[in-house]
Amino acid sequence: MRLIFMGTPDFAVPALCALLEAGHEIPLVFTQPDKPSGRGQKVRFPPVKECAIVHNIDVFQPLSLRRGDDAEKSFKLIKEIMPDVIIVAAYGQILPREILEIPHYGCVCIHASLLPRWRGAAPINFCIMNGDTESGITIMQMDTGIDTGEMLLAEKCEIDEKMTVSELHDELKEIGARLIIKYAENPDEYMKCKTVQNNDEATYAPMITKEMKQIDWSKSAVEIYNFIRGLSGEAYAFFGGKRIKVFSSEITEIINNKLCFTCGDGAFLQFVEIRPEGKKRMYAEEYLRGMREE
Repeated sequence: MRLIFMGTPDFAVPALCALLEAGHEIPLVFTQPDKPSGRGQKVRFPPVKECAIVHNIDVFQPLSLRRGDDAEKSFKLIKEIMPDVIIVAAYGQILPREILEIPHYGCVCIHASLLPRWRGAAPINFCIMNGDTESGITIMQMDTGIDTGEMLLAEKCEIDEKMTVSELHDELKEIGARLIIKYAENPDEYMKCKTVQNNDEATYAPMITKEMKQIDWSKSAVEIYNFIRGLSGEAYAFFGGKRIKVFSSEITEIINNKLCFTCGDGAFLQFVEIRPEGKKRMYAEEYLRGMREE
């Protein structure tokens, strides 16, 4: 197939590589603009752009697909290429109808949940944060809604109670790569078997803001434990007037001399691995030992 690929983060890279390895023609990749990151605010390429460069694929990084000069140029580029399909994986922009209607097979999305559960920007996080026992990948025919299109195929994976968002992310990106190859081998067959989503069963996973990452101690120990493993080191609490980011935790039956807290249901939860404000990532015991020595 002749296709255009749209994606930005690491999640999308295995799908792009798999499509290339399968021999599909990809003359152009769309990805989000380069952004500064880290303490030095060094400008870094999105992972999909790095992959495209390695494979000598042209890259376009529009600020918007919906307005301005970039939108006009995007439309023109896609019309010139006239792809059979546009494959989208965690691109980060909503595609306008004008683009959705260009390819013969439309635009097809690799979505990291079992739709209609967890539509939106952060399905992997919300799946773990809410204690789901399964997740998966849905290959979806895109429409003008947010992850509301008809489903083409899907694959489930199990989630155990210790799996973190990072671990689920890595498993799902490989499933996504495998499924998109399956779709691309026979798109006509899957187009015949499209399934309409049940909107009554839909849940939404919005983009996670900084304010949403603070631990709410009024919740149960299980809820907080899931919240921490669903945010991959971004969940935080305050201790001794300082912000502490939490990477892992454990539910315990007793208050001990570790970094342990009482939750809303009266159960206890202790931090295991943390990053205190202004310090490196460490075990909570190491942090407490340092406090006693100061």
